[in-house]
Order: sequence, then structure tokens, then C-alpha cells
Amino acid sequence: MYGMKKKQKMIIRGVAALLASGLFCLIAGMGILERPDNVLSDLLYQQERPTDGQIIVVGMDQRALDELGPMPWPRSYMADAIDFLCSDPEGRKPAVIGIDTLYVGESGNADADQALADSAEEAGNVVVAAAATFGSELIIDGENFYMAGDQVQGWDEPYPALKKVTSMGHINAQEDADAILRHALLKIDVPGEGEVYSFARVVYEKYCEQKGITPNALPHTNRGFYYLPYTTMVGGYYDSISFADLVNETVDPLFFAGKIVLIGPYTVGMQDSYRTSIDHAAPMYGVEFLANVIDNFREGFYPRKCSDKIQLVLLFAICFGMLLFFYDRRVRYALLAECGVVASWIVICLLAFRGGVILHVLWVPLFVTILFITSVALNYVRAARERRRVQNTFGHYVDPSIMKTLLDQGSEALELGGKMYDIAVLFVDVRGFTTMSENMDPSTVVEIVNRYLTLTTECIIKNHGVLDKFVGDCTMAFWNAPVAQEDPVYLACCAAMDMVEGSKALGEELQKRFGRSVSFGIGVNWGPAVVGNIGAPKRMDYTAIGDTVNTSARLEANAPGGQILISRAVADILGDRAEVTSLGDSIKLKGKAEGFEILRLDSLKRRESGNR
Repeated sequence: MYGMKKKQKMIIRGVAALLASGLFCLIAGMGILERPDNVLSDLLYQQERPTDGQIIVVGMDQRALDELGPMPWPRSYMADAIDFLCSDPEGRKPAVIGIDTLYVGESGNADADQALADSAEEAGNVVVAAAATFGSELIIDGENFYMAGDQVQGWDEPYPALKKVTSMGHINAQEDADAILRHALLKIDVPGEGEVYSFARVVYEKYCEQKGITPNALPHTNRGFYYLPYTTMVGGYYDSISFADLVNETVDPLFFAGKIVLIGPYTVGMQDSYRTSIDHAAPMYGVEFLANVIDNFREGFYPRKCSDKIQLVLLFAICFGMLLFFYDRRVRYALLAECGVVASWIVICLLAFRGGVILHVLWVPLFVTILFITSVALNYVRAARERRRVQNTFGHYVDPSIMKTLLDQGSEALELGGKMYDIAVLFVDVRGFTTMSENMDPSTVVEIVNRYLTLTTECIIKNHGVLDKFVGDCTMAFWNAPVAQEDPVYLACCAAMDMVEGSKALGEELQKRFGRSVSFGIGVNWGPAVVGNIGAPKRMDYTAIGDTVNTSARLEANAPGGQILISRAVADILGDRAEVTSLGDSIKLKGKAEGFEILRLDSLKRRESGNR
């Protein structure tokens, strides 16, 4: 029978793990977590690194606007800047000059247009920008037709004279759905032009050509895009060198020799900035984004996203295993496992990224944490339910003679109502149990509760008492009702002494097994109380109520572990059969007037067992 129940529990546990894991994979696969996952991934994967100074951003900044006037500037200004960068008599000049601004069509100043083309031709190392305009377009393929997005509908390129003497690359950038720039566009298929690579790639390849090095391979792309690991944040390539410094020749041109010089907008008013995955807060200017892309080409590190199918299978396996582990597990071990899995997953993600594989950072930590919290809650509910079941089971134990009387009453015993009796009331509670149970698994808690209830129940039954109820860790019993008894106060005190003696052995055993011990605090009182079936027709308890009961409970609440507190009424009835120590009114009981005397029961003379 036990084996069948165990097998059923294992099957139920397995089915629950399958369902929960499947649900989590469905949620992850639907893309609901994409945005928070992107945020965590950005925090983990995008780490700023120092630059090597080979890329310098020259800003068309506010100072340039103040000194040169509002834009658009005459194209002769850019010609002057190029001439200045290449002005060293010994021919030392930048490896590449990248101009991140569009010079589309004739400007109306033919001399300025020609001056720019002449300067670019003379330099021989200039890369200029072009840009595409995208939209949706109806595609007809035989009998099939469909709407295709991201189709090139417009193309802006340098005016012919400039295009002829320079290299050209597109400067298009596209943010993700959350308006964060995480990917770079490698190339565009332009109708009538063919494939046009990115401005950054063209600059990088010209740099390699000037340096005599072999370019790194192209990244693998998805619809032309690839993930970009940024090198640095805003300002990482900008040394406060203004475009005005080039035009006015206020810096040393040799500072730029052999380097990549990028000239582009660097002020808010030009509306060329993006929020990026390396820094969501501070917008990055387009020219610095291009600098990061160039550095990425120089490094040749192009991590690729791992297939979602593979990650979903991995997520399912981890969730399934963790749910089975968490089930009925002690909180401390479950918490250690949860923290260990979360930390390990983050380390795995970081190592995988360094190896060129991008994993979802959020999936495993989120769902494992949900499983942990849910399992702890369910384990607590199961433990509480088991404890109530044990208490209810032991609550049926009463002295056989009293049970016989109740059975003789028949249906009258189940009627609501009560009678006034003079009774001896005992309350006993475990000291230190709550703290100890917090660090134990449910089965151990139930085992200890069983031992405790067994001890108190045996002591009550042995001394002919009625086991009234369990209230948390507290046990209540009374004597002299519903059947009058001989010497009920003495019987109650005998039960209390038996509990104190029995708790010593139980405490020693618990100390050996669990490193913690328990002891009992006990209160005994004598007086009138109403005893009977109290409650509602569908839910009633055979119990005692009244001030005598309340006073006994308060005596117990103030009793230190291993001690029995009694009232003066109890002490007077015991007489010379007991040794007591008066505590006077040093302990104040709620609801009792000044002068209510409390005593400690130190010892009790026992009768012969046959005469008890």
C-alpha cells in the first residue's frame, strides 16, 4: 500500500513538472519576455572596454556651429578640413577620413562642390556616406505575390563628382522594437547600384588597405543585420576636437596621422542620435555608433544568437529537474539550489557570449525562481495540512471512562449546549519549537509534533483527563467533567509533572538528532467553567470555556520551560502533598486584579500507582 501511494505521488510530481515546464516554454517561446530579457542581456553582454586611440571622432558640435555659423555650411569647409588633415609636408596623414554627412546633389555653389571633390581626390582616402529609404512593396513571383517590407524605395548618394573620387558606404541604422540600437546593417541591395556595404565596413577595409593587413571576415547576418558588441559608450572616441578646429587649423594635423578620422554631427539639434544597448540612458551620436561598428570589424568578434528551439529544450530540462528537486525540499537547500542555478546560468551565458553564442539571460533565472517560490509555498501548505491532520487524529483520544459516559448519552452528547462544572484546567506548550521547526523539512516537523502530542496525550490519558484541543503548539486538557472525579486537581498536577519528566528525555533525544531541544511550560488552575458542545450544528467542539480556562492559559504563557505555574486555589487543594514556591504577584496576568498569587509547583508526593 505504501509503495503504491509513493508511486502515485511520483507520477503526480512528474506530471506537474511536465505541465509547468511546458507552460514556461510556451511563455518564453511566445516572445512575451523579449523586452525584459533584452534589458538583462544588455547589462550582461555589453561591457565597456578601453579604446586604442586608432579612431578619432571630430564633432560637428555646438562650438563649430557657434564659430562657423548655422548649417548647411559651404562644402568648401569640408574641403578645407580634408586639406588640413593631409597638410603634413612629409605626407603623414590619416589612414582613412570618413565623412558621416550626406552630400547629395549639386549645392548651387559649383566652386565649393568642385573644391570638395578635388580635396577628396587629392587625399585619396576619403569615404563618404549614402542612405537608403525603406518601405513596403508588392512582390510578384510568377503566380505568387506578397507584400515585402524593408524594400529600398529611395537612395541618396554623393553628387557625381564626389562619388567618382571617393569610396561610398551606407549609414542606415535600425533600432529594435524597444527603440534600442543593438544590431548593425552590413549591406543593402540597391536597385541599379548593386550591393552597398556599410559605411563602417568600407572605412575598415580602406584602413586595412592603408595598413597592409588582411581584413577580418564578414559577420553572418539575418536579413542583413548582425548583433553588435559595443566597445565604448558616449564620448569614448570624442576628445572634444571640433570640426571648427580643422577649418581654423587650431590643432596639430600630425595627431591624426595613421588613424581613422570620422567627421559627423555631434550635437542634439542635428537629430542624429540613438539609444544603444550599451547605455539605454544616454543617446549616442550616429558618428560614434559608426566608430563602434568599425572597432567591431577590427576585433572580428561577431556573436550569434543560439537557436530558440535549442534554448527552449534546455529551459524545459532545467525547469523539469528543478521542480522535482524543489518538491518537499527544506527551504535552505532549495534556496541554495535556486541561487546556484541562477548564478551558474549567468556564468554560462557570459562564457557562451565570449565564445560567440548569445543565450537568453532571463529565461532560466526567472522560471527557476518562480518554481522555487511556488514550491516553498506548496511545501508550507502541505506541512501545515499534515500538522492539522496529526492534531485532529490525536484529538480523538480521551480517557476510556469519560468516552463511555459520552457514548452512553447517545445523541444528547452531540447536542449544542453546556453545563457549569468545577474543573481543573491544564495548558502545556512547547518552548523553542517554532524556531526549531523553521529550519526543518516538513516530514521532520511532523515527526516531532507526533512525539510531542504522543507524550502530552499519554500523560493526560494516564491521569484520566479529557484532551480538549490542540491550539498551535499548545495542548489543553481538563478534569472533573463531564464526569465527576476524585481529586481532579491532584490528577491534573500529576499529568503536569509527568509531562515535565517526559520532556527531559524527549529533549535529550532531539538534541542528539537535531542539535536543538525543547521543554514544556505548563499552567494549572481550578474553578468553575462551562463545559459542553460549543459551536454550530455542523461544526462543534466538546470544550470548556470561562475565566478559569483563560487564567490557566495565561499561567502557561508565563511559565518558563520546565516549570509548572499554579494558582492559589490549586495549591490550597494540594496542601502538604506538594512543595511550592510562591511568586506572589510578581507576574501580572491579563484580566486579573492586583494581588492574584501565582505559585511554582516544585514537587508532588505520588500515591501508589494502584491507588491513583
